[in-house]
Amino acid sequence: MQLRLEGVSKTFEGIHALEDISISAEAPEFVCLLGPSGCGKTTLLRLIAGLTAPDTGRICLDDADLSHTPARERGFGIVFQAYSLFPNMTVAANIGYGLRIRGESAARIAARVGELLDLIQLPHLADRYPWQLSGGQQQRVALARAVAVEPKLLLLDEPLSALDAKVRVELRSEIRALQKRLGILTIMVTHDQEEALMLADRIVCMQKGRVAQVGTPQDLYHRPVSRFVADFMGISNLIDVKTAQAFAPALLADRQPNAGGIACVRPEDIVLTATGSGARIKSVQFLGNISRLTLDWPGGELIVEQPGETTLAPGTQVGVEFSPRKHAWVAAP
Repeated sequence: MQLRLEGVSKTFEGIHALEDISISAEAPEFVCLLGPSGCGKTTLLRLIAGLTAPDTGRICLDDADLSHTPARERGFGIVFQAYSLFPNMTVAANIGYGLRIRGESAARIAARVGELLDLIQLPHLADRYPWQLSGGQQQRVALARAVAVEPKLLLLDEPLSALDAKVRVELRSEIRALQKRLGILTIMVTHDQEEALMLADRIVCMQKGRVAQVGTPQDLYHRPVSRFVADFMGISNLIDVKTAQAFAPALLADRQPNAGGIACVRPEDIVLTATGSGARIKSVQFLGNISRLTLDWPGGELIVEQPGETTLAPGTQVGVEFSPRKHAWVAAP
C-alpha cells in the first residue's frame, strides 16, 4: 500500500500553510513529519486524514485519488494529542466502538478487544473508565481503538506531547513495537527530534510549509542538505569555508575551498586534546550520559560532547581536532 502526495498546497486567508508538497510512503513504513511550530506538519496530517481539503494537488492511496474523499470514508485510524476517549465508556467499550458501529458480531468484537488489550498490556483494566487511567494508559487505549478496525493507514498527531518525559520514552518503544507487529503504514507529527530519530524509518523535515529534506534519520543527522536541517536535527557546529581555511583545514581535506558552503560538525565528532591552546572551555553541563562543553575558539563558539562525566573544567585551555570525514557540507543561506 502506497500513499502519495503530488503537488499539494493549502492556503488559509491568503497565507500559504503548505506549498507544493510531493512525498510518498509505503507500508509498513513509519514516517515522521518533523518541524518547528507553524511549519505546516499538522495541516499536512489533516489533509491526509481528510479533515480538510487541499487547494491544489492530489492525495492518493495506491490508485485511488482521495483528495476530496471525506475522512469517514478513508478508513484511516487517527490518534490525537488529546486522547478523546469516550468518558462514559469502559476501556473495552472504547476499543470496540469502531467495530460496533460497523456492525461486527459481539463475538468478533470481544475477540478483537481481548487481543488488543493483551497487545497494549492492559487486560486487567478492561472495565475501568478513562478517568480512572493514567495519561499513558489512556494513550494506549486510544491507540488500540484506532487500530481495532484494521485501518489502511495510522495517523498520529503528536500523541506523546502531553505525557511526562519518562512515560513518553516508554510509549515510544511501545508504539514502534505495535506498529511493526501490525505492519500498518504510519505517519506521525512531532516537533521532537529525538522522538523522530528513534521511531522513524523516514523523516520528512518541514520548514515554512515546504519539505526541507526527506530521508532516513541517519541521512538527516549525518547528511543534512541545508543549514536549517543541520540546525534543527540536533546540535550542530556550523563552520564556513573562510573559518575552516584559517582554523580547521582538516574540514577541507575532501573539498575545494572555492566550492563554498558551510561545514556541519556534530558535537560528538570533535576531539579535545591536552596539547595546544586553540580554545578555552567556557562552561560544562553534566547531562548524565554525556557532558556538554561550550568552547571559546578562534573561529567562534564550539559545542563539544563527551561520554559520561568530564574532568575538564571551565577556564581550561585545550586543543581542538576535527576529523576530515565526520562532517557534512550544507548550502550557505
